[in-house]
Amino acid sequence: MAKSLADYVDEALKTVPERTWDQVARMEGWLLMDVREPEEFEIGHVPGAVNFPRGMLEVRADLEHPKRDERLQNRDQRVICYCGGGVRSALAAKTLLEMGFTDAVSVKGGWTEYEKIGALLGIDIT
Repeated sequence: MAKSLADYVDEALKTVPERTWDQVARMEGWLLMDVREPEEFEIGHVPGAVNFPRGMLEVRADLEHPKRDERLQNRDQRVICYCGGGVRSALAAKTLLEMGFTDAVSVKGGWTEYEKIGALLGIDIT
């Protein structure tokens, strides 16, 4: 039987912890990663977030790829992933865990939820 996107997300959330923006507001020392596309990031993003689009994440996080990003070379770097609604971020966090990161979480509700309540929390974990 073919898998659906929901199947992939359900599988990811078996190993990936989800956090709310209220919880994220209290998480200091984490890399806040927006995994949406650059156009989405430009329209609006959480202060302090860095943009690593989901489609290039494995390349940027690979330890040997020529297009790797130095910010993703330390596997002890704790990472908070968010996207538009929590789907891509769950998949991204699962990928990071599989690549050896010790701590990666997904934000429940993503940017959509942040626009509702996140700004009120003053989230900027830089």
